[in-house]
Amino acid sequence: MTTPLLLLRCVQLGIHISELELLTIGTVNDMYTELHRDDTPEEFARLPLQSDYDRF
Repeated sequence: MTTPLLLLRCVQLGIHISELELLTIGTVNDMYTELHRDDTPEEFARLPLQSDYDRF
């Protein structure tokens, strides 16, 4: 991850520059990932069935 991309993610998450001392790059990445997972449809939240494994 480049520095500009990290700073962009921080702006998108609303993280203030002074808070970066308390966070790691991995924490910022995890927070960004979880932000976009909140928007996923509920159909992806179900457990797979045996037929799903068979099709895989």
